[in-house]
Amino acid sequence: MAESRHYCLVIPAYNESSTIRAVVEGALRYLPRVIVVDDGSQDGTAQQLTGLPVTVLHHARNLGKAASLWDGMEAALAAGATDVVTMDGDGQHDPNELPKLLRAAEAHPGQLVIGSRLWNPAAIPKARYRANRFANFWIAWASGQGVEDSQSGFRVYPAALLRHCQLRRGPERSFVLESEIIIEAAWRGFPCVFTPVHTAYPTHARPSHFRPVTDIARITRMVAWRLLCRGLYPEGLWRSLTRPPRRAESPAAAM
Repeated sequence: MAESRHYCLVIPAYNESSTIRAVVEGALRYLPRVIVVDDGSQDGTAQQLTGLPVTVLHHARNLGKAASLWDGMEAALAAGATDVVTMDGDGQHDPNELPKLLRAAEAHPGQLVIGSRLWNPAAIPKARYRANRFANFWIAWASGQGVEDSQSGFRVYPAALLRHCQLRRGPERSFVLESEIIIEAAWRGFPCVFTPVHTAYPTHARPSHFRPVTDIARITRMVAWRLLCRGLYPEGLWRSLTRPPRRAESPAAAM
């Protein structure tokens, strides 16, 4: 009999008061265990969750997305999660697409499942789309696999992968960790599989914390260091160029 899977959802949140309650209420329809990490919000984000059956972790000051994710992941593992699901709190990720990620995780155990948004470039701001495509090339090279969307935070992580990872998570790593963990996962035998998801940018949500120029520069530096550690990893470049990203579902399934 297959081992029972215990999923826990982690949502990092920084000044998400306008969207966080709807996101969490939607997620609770599919996952009963939800951890929200309030990363030093100053707009009453945590108060929006009053009365909901969720665990809220608090940072006294803003530590960045990487620290929020990691603290939530550690809490999920301590609670016995076999897989940790992550999504953003700004309404970009539709909770109704959680079953799609969970199906992909069930079909591809021991792999890092990522909800891919780039199949539909018309739905993504142009600057962010270009930055994501640029990052994809480098991360695919360093991880030695086709990568369809390296910047999506809508994911399912096997617990075994998280237990093996020891990555830096200071404020300057806020948007680096999710890229670096793709590389680390591949090197440790946890390849990526992608499933198409819809994305939205609610008009009432706060502006994105992602800064295309600064954060992509930080990601590129991390990747360059990883490549230098492996002698530029020419085999990884060849694999990334000749092997398409592995998909759990085709983009047509998201239509």
